[in-house]
Amino acid sequence: MAHDIELGSADGFKFPAYEARPAGPIKGAVVVVQEIFGVNSHIRGIVDAFAVQGYLAVAPAMFHRVKSGVELAYSGEDVAAGVALKAAIDALPAPGAMQDLQAAVDYAAQFGKVGVIGFCWGGSLTWRAACQLQGVTAAIAYYGGSMTQPAEIARHPQCPVMAHFGDQDHAIPMPGVQAFQAAHPEVAVHVYAAGHGFNCNQRGSFDEAAATLARGRSLAFFASHLQSAAAP
Repeated sequence: MAHDIELGSADGFKFPAYEARPAGPIKGAVVVVQEIFGVNSHIRGIVDAFAVQGYLAVAPAMFHRVKSGVELAYSGEDVAAGVALKAAIDALPAPGAMQDLQAAVDYAAQFGKVGVIGFCWGGSLTWRAACQLQGVTAAIAYYGGSMTQPAEIARHPQCPVMAHFGDQDHAIPMPGVQAFQAAHPEVAVHVYAAGHGFNCNQRGSFDEAAATLARGRSLAFFASHLQSAAAP
């Protein structure tokens, strides 16, 4: 069952989120963090897929503080629009949209242990969530470019983290990935023979083999951290 819900942050700000629930018992909860393209069909599909796996899944609209109803595709114009929206969010006074992500985690925690998974910009936000937010049990970042920069590498995660990168990703040079790996041996870093956005089947860079392998690893990672021993 999937539908839109409204969440509220600590400062009283209200924003939408897309939620899907499993047909059977809930094993845990997953917060899905969008790319710069909003909560589009790709992100909703990921939410739906986690519900099929038995998780309550929710994707907060992380651009809502600067623009509502953002749902972009992957054309050049869409990329430019997404980059501008990301810059507007980044320009907000702290804690900015991170408090919206915290609100999503708090909501999800009603349904069990919470994992956070994000893609591209959302991958970087997921790394910050693992380091800064309360109530995150495990986190998975897909090709989060900012997390390979020195300021982000200097952060310290408070929960187990897995990270996926592509060695043909021109937006995230491998030296940055290697620096992240060296600084964080506790993070399960996986590198694929793929480019940026390899998980998204709506992108030209989609790589089915890499996406399938990363998905299997991600599901196993969440199963090991989010599902209690008593879960069916």
